[in-house]
Amino acid sequence: MSKDMYKEFSDNVDREVAKLVDRTNREAAQAVDRALGRAATRTFDTAHWQRRLDELLTAHRIPGAVLAVLTGGEVHELASGILHTGTGVETSTDSVFQIGSVSKGYTAALVLSLADAGKLDLDRPVTEILPDFALADAEAARTITPRQLLNHTSGIEGDYVNDTGRGDDCLARYVDGTRNVGLTNPPGATMSYSSTAYNVLGRIVEVVTGRTWDEALKELICDPLGLRQTMTLPEEVLRFRAAMGHMGEPGEDPTPTPLWNMLPRSAGPYGGISATAADVVRFARLFIDGGTAPDGTRVLSAAAVEAMLTREVEMPDQWFLGAHWGLGWGLFEWDGVRGFGHDGSTFGQLAYLRAIPEKGLAIALLTNGGGAAPKVHEALCRELSAELAGVAMPTFGPADNPPTVDTAPFTGRYKREGFLMTVTARTEAGGEGVLDLRYEGVEGLAGTFDPLVWHLTPVSDTPAKTVFAGRRNEKDAWIPVVFYALPDGTRYVHFGVRATAKSA
Repeated sequence: MSKDMYKEFSDNVDREVAKLVDRTNREAAQAVDRALGRAATRTFDTAHWQRRLDELLTAHRIPGAVLAVLTGGEVHELASGILHTGTGVETSTDSVFQIGSVSKGYTAALVLSLADAGKLDLDRPVTEILPDFALADAEAARTITPRQLLNHTSGIEGDYVNDTGRGDDCLARYVDGTRNVGLTNPPGATMSYSSTAYNVLGRIVEVVTGRTWDEALKELICDPLGLRQTMTLPEEVLRFRAAMGHMGEPGEDPTPTPLWNMLPRSAGPYGGISATAADVVRFARLFIDGGTAPDGTRVLSAAAVEAMLTREVEMPDQWFLGAHWGLGWGLFEWDGVRGFGHDGSTFGQLAYLRAIPEKGLAIALLTNGGGAAPKVHEALCRELSAELAGVAMPTFGPADNPPTVDTAPFTGRYKREGFLMTVTARTEAGGEGVLDLRYEGVEGLAGTFDPLVWHLTPVSDTPAKTVFAGRRNEKDAWIPVVFYALPDGTRYVHFGVRATAKSA
């Protein structure tokens, strides 16, 4: 071995040993904190977390990301990688990313601010504000309330996309189009995530305030909180360094999306916000500080904040975004400590927000692609919450010895508008108790993406529901797939936080 080769080998060993010692020391300190029932009190170690972000992005082939952490009353910002593999522009902490469905938390806050002001009753029918609101099920349209829209129990099919143009009337035109949208389930019968419902909420905001949703967001939320790098329109994003989305499977080098943003303006209330990671945690801080801005300005009442963070409905899937849903947020409990959060995805960008109010902690990770972004988020969130809040984030996956489950009741077809899931029993050797779930587009979405197949392994089986862990391959993170029935006997699968009824 040459001297140069020996030096390179020696340096690599030294680096790996240093990382191992660093990790071991941290894990030992965290174990002591947990044993003593206290939260960690160490200061934010910027150099350590920068190294961790860099190595995770490299390991999982994520082009770029920004991470912001609120702890001890201060916001810490980190950036890694590049914004666009085609240009090589470096990611900076002031880079703007699409936050996707994390936008729903902002729309919910807008609605609660109007309820605070006595301009909106969450429990009166939507039709009292939007007289022309209609669905394919006319009776359901007459009874659905803003509360049901907020907590995802309206039953409205969740993935209605309609590009109604760039004009200020885009949401009015979008809601006009919902008259042909069906239901996944009767209103109030179960929780099923609905982006469509949040666009109806956006239109309610417009009618009540007399402003566009974009203007109301800026005036009632962003300006009072000082969110100067939070925006909804492409022409606003052009003022900043903006991330480009990238698409690719886990383990692959992702490639740029053909367009910077493929969502129409009408997607604003459910997924159209772009922001820096720091602005996302500053928004989350509103709920940590009881509804006030850092300068003391009251943006939401303490009662409204508590309402958004109070359990409204139990999730059939207890892991994907939390065990319960409040008014706008997924709610979880780690080591007996309450928290809230939301995930977001657009074409090639993924965003994550988790906050633990009691510990003054908020974590926002914004990424610009790569199929393994969920693994990066899980690793960082787990380590940061242990280090800075002294709480352990639970894991999800099959047990070493999965339970024996009769899979016959679950096989068949599950259909909602535009999507078909076909569940079949595994036939090869060793496949007992294991299911395959094939997911594909149908009707207007037929052929828009290649069918996807998840392999499902049992996790738990109770009279109320049977839980499986699914993944497409060994590089994927496990995701929950839950089979259950409504009181009327209708069988459902809960997958991707959406309820889909068994059709055959």
